[in-house]
Amino acid sequence: MHSWQIQEAKARMSEIIKRAQEQPQDITLHGKSVAVVISRAEFDRLSRAEGSLVDFMRRSPLYDVDDMELERDKSLTREVAL
Repeated sequence: MHSWQIQEAKARMSEIIKRAQEQPQDITLHGKSVAVVISRAEFDRLSRAEGSLVDFMRRSPLYDVDDMELERDKSLTREVAL
């Protein structure tokens, strides 16, 4: 991954976008990574939903478990001021 200082990135944005089609481009500020430019295809791949929440829950190993006992912690979460 190529790294760019933010000042240089502003001046060469079109080149960064072209390079991002091949590999992610790192943007730094004061030597620390603050952003990464990736291609749209890579973004779509990373953010693609894998079905609905209902589908996810149905794939759970606990989906058909009827005898599960859940117990709530009844302790206070903070001190109560009187």
